[in-house]
Amino acid sequence: MAALLLGAAILGLGSSLRFDWFLVDLLLLSLVYVPLERLFPRVAQPVFRHAFATDLAYFFVNHVLVHVILVLAVLPATTLLGWAHSVPLARAVASQPLFLQVAEIIVVADLSQYAIHRLFHAVPFLWRMHAVHHSSKQLDWLAGSRLHLVDVIVVRAATFAPLFALGFSDTSLRVYAVFVALVGVFLHANVRFRFGALEKIVATPRYHAFHHAAEAEAVDKNFAFHLPIIDRIFGTQYLPERAWPERYGIA
Repeated sequence: MAALLLGAAILGLGSSLRFDWFLVDLLLLSLVYVPLERLFPRVAQPVFRHAFATDLAYFFVNHVLVHVILVLAVLPATTLLGWAHSVPLARAVASQPLFLQVAEIIVVADLSQYAIHRLFHAVPFLWRMHAVHHSSKQLDWLAGSRLHLVDVIVVRAATFAPLFALGFSDTSLRVYAVFVALVGVFLHANVRFRFGALEKIVATPRYHAFHHAAEAEAVDKNFAFHLPIIDRIFGTQYLPERAWPERYGIA
């Protein structure tokens, strides 16, 4: 987590098309996660595992083009929903303490992400793009970067549109953007940590690992990115007592 925050502080969140941002972020994340995955591995696998170069290429594209992606994802929302910031509800939302806004954003965003994520699994045309993400047969901190560009843009647009419409402050949205990036790296990390009862409250690497599992009973399960209760409400949670899935990838 410190890696992304430090990288953002060094290079500035306002820069665009920065190759140096990619290098610093890669270096800092490597310094954090490579030792962590070597000391507490979920699965024994080399650092330069199979398809490491493929995921590195996706990491490069997603980082160097991150600001272009954000513009493509957020601009439609800001253009179409700009009127919403003038309504009393939006002003009331923006006037709340920062921590409360971020907490509310996590709930609203995860409901949106759940819906669009499930849609990407259910609609064949969308699944062909989302299948890129699920094609990883080995998970680690870098594997979460394997995402089709259209997948990234559509999911971010669908996530940020309601947040913008509700009037959350720019600061709270920036905090959430950093937070969700940190969560994405951690959920795919090759670590064997167990979180006990906390797994029923927040998504963890084990929870998300079953979303990537190739086992039949785990297919189309665990869509939530932050809050497992959403999967429980809609009947899509799968979290057996056994430690981890046996294999990953597309069944």
